[in-house]
Amino acid sequence: MTDPGLDIDMADGVATLRLARAERRNALSEPLVEAIGAFFAAPPDGVRAALLVGDGDHFCAGLDLGEHRDRTPFEVMENSEIWHRAFAAVELGRVPVVSALHRAVIGGGLELALSTHVRVADASAFYALPEGRLGIFVGGGGSVRIARVLGVDRMRELMLTGRRLDAEDGRRLGVSHELVEAGRAPARARELAHDIAANSALANQVILQALPRIGDMASPTGLWAEALVAALTQSTEDASEGLRAFLEKRPPRFRDV
Repeated sequence: MTDPGLDIDMADGVATLRLARAERRNALSEPLVEAIGAFFAAPPDGVRAALLVGDGDHFCAGLDLGEHRDRTPFEVMENSEIWHRAFAAVELGRVPVVSALHRAVIGGGLELALSTHVRVADASAFYALPEGRLGIFVGGGGSVRIARVLGVDRMRELMLTGRRLDAEDGRRLGVSHELVEAGRAPARARELAHDIAANSALANQVILQALPRIGDMASPTGLWAEALVAALTQSTEDASEGLRAFLEKRPPRFRDV
């Protein structure tokens, strides 16, 4: 089996997934996208958080354009659905994912980044959607995920002009949640991944599962769903332990699931 370009290491409850196609600026091939999706669809036991990083000079410069020559419309649609399934496994899976962003985070790379839950960028990061100049359209979920963060108007402008956002623009607009000095993103992202791994696994999971679904609901339905999720979580042993730990001024000791 051909190496898809994804290296995976696991230690202390945190899985590190490294995009390992540095010679192609970590461009996303179909096998690489499938490998990412397969990991998050069935993460190994004991994984409580994940770290996503890019090898070499860039996080990810987008889809591998070499794969997209001479495809029929049906083949392109099938490929897009592979990306949709994979990135949904990242966003809606049971493992919180922290990404470390540096240099190019472009096109499909931005779609991948915005399927992760916590994003740390360094000062070298830049973002772009060059689809208009390539004669194509986003196909990895960007019209949903990127538009939710940037807004449809901003996303449209970026696709039409191909203009880059720098690291500070990205932080201001919500592409990254934290901005650090150049070279520091992987270390800071790893710190956050370990912090998240120490949370209640149940709380982490319902945060990942409930929030995006509630966001898609009408307000009255969303409020009812919120009350239901609160009732389920606040009546658990993890909730009791979290409260005891707070009152006793000690770190909580949550159970494994």
